Amino acid sequence: MILVYISSQNGISKSAFEAVSYARKLDTYICVLTCGSASEAQLSAFGQYGAQKVLVDRKIDGSDAQQLTRLITQYAQELNASTLIFTHDFVGKAIAPRVSVKLKAGMVAGAIALPEANGSIKVNVFSGKASGFVKVNSSIRIISLLANSIPLEINETSCKVEEITGNTGDSKIKVISVKKPDGAIPLPEAEIVVSAGRGLKGPENWGMIETLAQTLGAATACSRPVADIGWRPHHEHVGQTGVAIRPNLYIAVGISGAIQHLAGVNGSKVIVVVNTDKEAPFFKAADYGVIGDAFDVIPKLNAALVKFKAANN
Repeated sequence: MILVYISSQNGISKSAFEAVSYARKLDTYICVLTCGSASEAQLSAFGQYGAQKVLVDRKIDGSDAQQLTRLITQYAQELNASTLIFTHDFVGKAIAPRVSVKLKAGMVAGAIALPEANGSIKVNVFSGKASGFVKVNSSIRIISLLANSIPLEINETSCKVEEITGNTGDSKIKVISVKKPDGAIPLPEAEIVVSAGRGLKGPENWGMIETLAQTLGAATACSRPVADIGWRPHHEHVGQTGVAIRPNLYIAVGISGAIQHLAGVNGSKVIVVVNTDKEAPFFKAADYGVIGDAFDVIPKLNAALVKFKAANN
């Protein structure tokens, strides 16, 4: 059987359902483990993607990695799980390696595909410039899955939600406050992202980026320099030192395309670049490029999209 750990403190994300859908392709019995205050109705939604059971510990809030490690290790052993699945996000990166050590389990970090016939699993290496294959030979394996790596697949199953109390011990962490990012669509889960850089010349010009994103139902992002000088919040920074994303469509406006930025977005299915500099490095990675002034191109693009949507609704 497969045990999937899901972080549900801030609601249930699309990547959580992807992890369950991924697990269902590997085995027929899927158990989800989580903690926090998500409702029974929210948790039972995992049954749509093939989970037969959800175990929820409401005594802990999921902010202490040591507590979570003890909880996951306990139930992995009790359930005799052969595979553990995590989402490859901040929580998964903090917990999965700890659990790997506790269970003496081999780990595949950042999987982007289902296992090959020989059991090896594809991952990105060298900041996404190449692909590698990792094969686990231990009796238990741990896989963390990159968001937007596989399509969601409905596999309706009767799902039972059961409340548990794990042997997690007392937390050594005291949460003073929690600050949640603005925006309805978390960047790692967004299927469309509109991003901009210093080519916009100032934060006062970001309105057209937000308008385009709203038209497309997209999330907004930015390059590192823009976040560093305070034009945009740091949680919007995508790149090697920011958030790594894999949307279906990534629109980069006024971003030159330095290696560090590309490392965080080169998993995008389609990349569209708008830049006045025809020599900008980003054009080499783009599927579509527009050489032009963003202040002319973006309003016209948005107007065309609005017109198209009105005609096709």
